[in-house]
Amino acid sequence: MADWQSPAELQADAAAFNNFMHALLGLYIWEFITSLDFDWQFISRKKPFKWPLTFYFAGRYCLLFALIGIAVALNVKTEIDCQGLYTFNQVFGNAAVGLASINLSIRTMAVWSQNKYLVAFLVVVILVHWSFLLHGILLKAAWIQGACVITYTDNQILAISFIYSMIFDFVVLCLTGWKLAFPANGRSKLIDLIFSDGLIYFLIAFLANLLATIFMLLNLNAVMSIIANVPAAIASTIVACRVVRRLTNFASHSAEVFTSTAHSAVAFRPPPNSTSHHISMKKGDSVRIQMNSLVNRPDGEYDAAGRVTQGDEFDPEAQAISDEFKKPPY
Repeated sequence: MADWQSPAELQADAAAFNNFMHALLGLYIWEFITSLDFDWQFISRKKPFKWPLTFYFAGRYCLLFALIGIAVALNVKTEIDCQGLYTFNQVFGNAAVGLASINLSIRTMAVWSQNKYLVAFLVVVILVHWSFLLHGILLKAAWIQGACVITYTDNQILAISFIYSMIFDFVVLCLTGWKLAFPANGRSKLIDLIFSDGLIYFLIAFLANLLATIFMLLNLNAVMSIIANVPAAIASTIVACRVVRRLTNFASHSAEVFTSTAHSAVAFRPPPNSTSHHISMKKGDSVRIQMNSLVNRPDGEYDAAGRVTQGDEFDPEAQAISDEFKKPPY
């Protein structure tokens, strides 16, 4: 069995950690660039900005800044302010973890139709989560033997933070799964979308935090205790951002389809209380004249789609709209 506290093992683990962080940075940059067109649609105002997207953009860019800071800390060769650098990394890294949970929670709130009791419960859970994350920022680092080294950190607070994140994601997963499994008004395409891949995203976030918690509780050595923290933050942020993008794109597509269909129905519907007759007249064998005449029909009325309706008055705004086309908060 390996001696996890031996100098040789610590050196090998540190080298593995260094390479692993660079690989994760490359992975996140690839994910970031491939989805940059979504960000540009809102930056260029091609799509209207909605307030829940604030958490999406904040989490996405906080993690990018944290990973860049980690890369700087691992590659710097001249003495720098290690305390400031690691505080920067910890602030943005913990913020990314908290914002990922907020993005998943907003999705759950939308699924539950903004139920006030559920919203209040999740807000309290989020505030407690952030209190642990902010406590985890308290660490000390110094320049020792040509590298930035963390000299003090509260592992107990870090462990509590990840355990809480794991439980938080599990609660959100259960709430979302329950509502989607037993919808009040049947399954729509939106429900199918969330159920088919949304729950997978929730599950990935939960498993990522579970893995980080296991390594932290094992406490093999200083390196192995935190080696899964960054992967957990990256996995949670990626899946949370994908949840937001897929739901936003689905809402935009549904709105466009509904608008196009509605315009077509109004443009080509026959006039109310009227019908059309074709009168043909022949002159010889070569001339054929066709004309339409409109005759009032007192008994029949039409809706915006051209269907005959009953009743004395027609209200075009009273037509039912499928729940499938109701836009979620994104």
